[in-house]
Amino acid sequence: MWGVAHLVDALDAVVRRLGGVSRLWRFDRMATVFDRARDDVAGSFAAVAKYYGAQVRLCPPRRGNRKGVVEKANHSAAQRWWRTLPDDVSVLVAQAGVDRLAERMDARRRVVDAVATTVGALAAAEPLSAVPLLPFPAVTEALRTVSAQGLVFLDGNSYSVPPGLVGRQVTVRHRLGAEVLHVVTAGGAIVAEHRVALAHAGAVVRDEGHVRALEAAVLASFSSAPPCPRKVRRPPSPDARAEAARLAGIPVADTAARVVIDMNSYVAAAARLQRPVSQDPTEVEEKSQ
Repeated sequence: MWGVAHLVDALDAVVRRLGGVSRLWRFDRMATVFDRARDDVAGSFAAVAKYYGAQVRLCPPRRGNRKGVVEKANHSAAQRWWRTLPDDVSVLVAQAGVDRLAERMDARRRVVDAVATTVGALAAAEPLSAVPLLPFPAVTEALRTVSAQGLVFLDGNSYSVPPGLVGRQVTVRHRLGAEVLHVVTAGGAIVAEHRVALAHAGAVVRDEGHVRALEAAVLASFSSAPPCPRKVRRPPSPDARAEAARLAGIPVADTAARVVIDMNSYVAAAARLQRPVSQDPTEVEEKSQ
């Protein structure tokens, strides 16, 4: 039923954007809709079609041309647009792309009873039944990994869980049309319940108890006990000094000779620096050139 739930969620979004439910729904023989054992519509999806007041038409078997007609009608969306969609695009940007594509597809010309028309005009003239007030009560489940901040991501929003679950996988369970969702562990225990935020709003929904528990866990991880491992003095090793000398162009054999052990060299250097500067005009002119 979980696979059917995601299909129902998509169908409900489509019929609400159209403003009504069409009389016939045509599907391929996929497992969520077709039951091979019964050679008929699956019972779980038959209940969905009955709830929305639609009749399901399955593509007949071994009728490649008939199936191809259905697929060709959506060729631009299923092939050209989908195959060129970037992987990192957001849902809102993808939906905007579909809307622009729909405008072009609605402008396709058709001739019905020797009268020229468009796909959009034919769709507008098609009678649609009313959409149910609430979606079909199917339950969707999504497997998520808890972040370091104690959050799980769903439909563009984040929801908090207890901090002890950081890094573990949980299941976010939501019944379509319900105002709350539940976060369930692998053992089946419900560890969080939140009100559902508007899809793709970027909201962060936190429980006050989860916030206090996360703060306590973070503060407990701090320690002032010495020594602090990040402030240990680590002088360069002989190998490091030799490598530094090599990078500086100093022969390794001369590094010991360059170590100052007598202050007389500094006295001689200071004496050279204290010599008066020559005021010979010729020498000044040579320096200026």
